[in-house]
Amino acid sequence: MSRLPWFVALLILAVTVRADDLQNGWDGAIKSEHVRPHVEFLASRELAGRSGVNSGKAADYLTKQFRACKLRPLFADGSFDQPIPTSAEDDSSDESLRIVGRNVGAWLEGSDPKLRDELIVIGTHFDHLGTRNGKIFRGADDNASGTAMMLEVARHLATSKQRPKRSIVFVGFDLEEQLLWGSRWFVAHPPFELDRVKLFITADMIGRSLGDLPLPTIFVMGSEHAPRMKLLLDDVGSPRGLEVARLGIDLIGVRSDYGPFWNEKIPFLFFSTGEHPDYHTPRDVPEKLDFDKIARVSSLVLKLVEATANADGAPQWTDEVQPNIDEVKAIHRITDLLLQAGEKKPLTDLQRLVVTQAKNKCQQMLDRGTFTTDDRKWLIRISQLLLLSVF
Repeated sequence: MSRLPWFVALLILAVTVRADDLQNGWDGAIKSEHVRPHVEFLASRELAGRSGVNSGKAADYLTKQFRACKLRPLFADGSFDQPIPTSAEDDSSDESLRIVGRNVGAWLEGSDPKLRDELIVIGTHFDHLGTRNGKIFRGADDNASGTAMMLEVARHLATSKQRPKRSIVFVGFDLEEQLLWGSRWFVAHPPFELDRVKLFITADMIGRSLGDLPLPTIFVMGSEHAPRMKLLLDDVGSPRGLEVARLGIDLIGVRSDYGPFWNEKIPFLFFSTGEHPDYHTPRDVPEKLDFDKIARVSSLVLKLVEATANADGAPQWTDEVQPNIDEVKAIHRITDLLLQAGEKKPLTDLQRLVVTQAKNKCQQMLDRGTFTTDDRKWLIRISQLLLLSVF
């Protein structure tokens, strides 16, 4: 995952769900014992951080899983692989062009003759930082966790008695850690017309919590550009024990493989539990992951994919994003959490003053019951101030 200060994400939440609602919800089809083996292999010492040759080993693992699910190869000539060259400037088939990675893709044909040409794409990056100065960056959360989700959603859909109406595409992206090169190449050289893609879903880091704060939360970004997905998120709800919070992606920028799809105005959802202290360090290991959370997020994605694939209408892109007072509720909640975090996130006197003032102004807006465009400008400024002064 590209670097994102975790507090920025916290401060731009669009919708939050109260923690005392966590016992409501449903039991997910995907369990921790399903996702754990994928993570433990991809983040093993044997794969040495999934870079270069070892990234190829991870790609081989994805191909093996797709074959086991009896999914169809996605690329030309019946191949699961899409080679990624060093430069997008040369579109020729020159074999001398050095290949630096490969995407891995498969697909499941939809059951409805009228809708099967429409595609839902689930893509996650499987590469990481490799070995540096003798230390292995195993990338358990970043992004073995998201890749495990993609593989298990693929397995459940492929083995289901009832195939979805729309076709589902599964892609493992290489070279995300190198300026999203894998997903950028995929979108620039797709194996199908891009206008067939009705929704793109990705997940990057779904096994921890933001800043290691006590948040049983998955952040879902991008639904503000696809109103139908807002409704589906509300209708689907969430697995028991998982809190869902929506973020405004336009305030975050490009941080993962949704970027190239966002540029094409393809509706997308990005799932993440956010950055933690072990992000991009050798300490990001499987032993620190919450596999139950990964399973819950995976089950949520599975249910959303099924709902979207079987819906009468497909998501439609919109550029217009409306302010929502739930953003204020989110900042109020997070500032309150920071003030209560104690030694978990110690604050200086000045930091505590800034956080307290932010919390109080949010409370004033909540008491007033309105949230204007000017209020939202303040919201962005206070987010930046908190980032600079607190972190």
